[in-house]
Amino acid sequence: MTAASGTDRDGDLVVVADRLWDGERFLPDGHARVLVRRGRVEAVGRDVDTARAATTVALPGHTLLPGLIDCHVHVLDEALVSEPTGIQILWALPAMRALLDNGFTTVRDLGCGDYPGNVDLRRAQTEGIVTGPRLVAAPNMLSARGGHGEKRPSLATRYGLQVGTLGDGVDEVVRQVREQARAGADWIKFAASGGFSSPADDPAAVTYSQAEMDALVGAAHDLGLPCAVHAFNDEAVRRAVRAGVDTVEHANMAGEETFALLAERGVPLVPTLHSMAHFLGHLDDDGFWASQPPVVRAQFRTHADRIRASSRLLAGSGATLVFGTDASVFPHGDNWREFVDMTEVGIPPHVVLRAATAAAADLLRRPELGRVRPGCVADLVAVPGDPLTSMDVMGRVDFVVQGGDIHTRP
Repeated sequence: MTAASGTDRDGDLVVVADRLWDGERFLPDGHARVLVRRGRVEAVGRDVDTARAATTVALPGHTLLPGLIDCHVHVLDEALVSEPTGIQILWALPAMRALLDNGFTTVRDLGCGDYPGNVDLRRAQTEGIVTGPRLVAAPNMLSARGGHGEKRPSLATRYGLQVGTLGDGVDEVVRQVREQARAGADWIKFAASGGFSSPADDPAAVTYSQAEMDALVGAAHDLGLPCAVHAFNDEAVRRAVRAGVDTVEHANMAGEETFALLAERGVPLVPTLHSMAHFLGHLDDDGFWASQPPVVRAQFRTHADRIRASSRLLAGSGATLVFGTDASVFPHGDNWREFVDMTEVGIPPHVVLRAATAAAADLLRRPELGRVRPGCVADLVAVPGDPLTSMDVMGRVDFVVQGGDIHTRP
């Protein structure tokens, strides 16, 4: 794989592969031809003429797809939350490149700590200063004190300092939503439950009341901002759904009735399966946990059976599933493994592919993304093989076009 620094916006680009997933379906044989003009898809299908193109890229044996979308990442490293902002930003740059190298041309970054660095990175990426996926940003995660978003509760106890975007009570959570809007939010995110790795809570805990969630989501919607909720357990998910959230993140300890509620209300679920598999797969590996607080391993041991049982319900749940990984709790370059983990719990491959393309674009309210159709943004990726046969090929992306520009090619 080689990087390509030039642009194809001044001349037509034609890409030819063996198969094409257009975001919603595989096109018939022979239709995997795409014409790109001025950063947009101009035409798709057998009739695309390669003779007039300034650049033609032939990808025999490959499957061509829309640029992939990861709807749950954190490009700012949570471990650096109390470091200077410049350090946080610099460490985010290789994470962004790794995501784009994996074919993720767009990501939704769901915040970290109390510094809205992803908003700065969103602008830098848009202006071509840094390389990476375009960012849709929730600047920070709103959290109750002592909840999942309070990163250093010991500092509050000892010195009266708080690290995190914290709010308790109706008035305070509404104020924090407005602060997020002022910081440049595309989305609002809040924690309705505890989490794994939280210093002061547990994923089985519910950390906001119904009144607080109602006020928080209502304030966001009043400002025209959609809401994502971090919620692991049944009660946290149900309260958030009653409050009107637009997406649920995780729900890894939820049961059948909760998934049925999501399906009934049409609330998309971003299940972040690899973030669970990454830790559960190492429960007996002492070396893996050497750098982790002991409480984290204990939490995963306690809830392991429930997490595994919940994941087996997803395929038959009827809920709209959207691809998201929680990349940052594991290396960003491994976020493609979510494709494999989703199929391993029985989710059909075409549903998984749609989750990372058209369904993700719909969640972001960006219909011009996640599809290979005339008029759509020319984000294209290719893998050497057929993901319907083996989802492992999604870890071997070797061709990436973002907005008409070739980023990598074989």
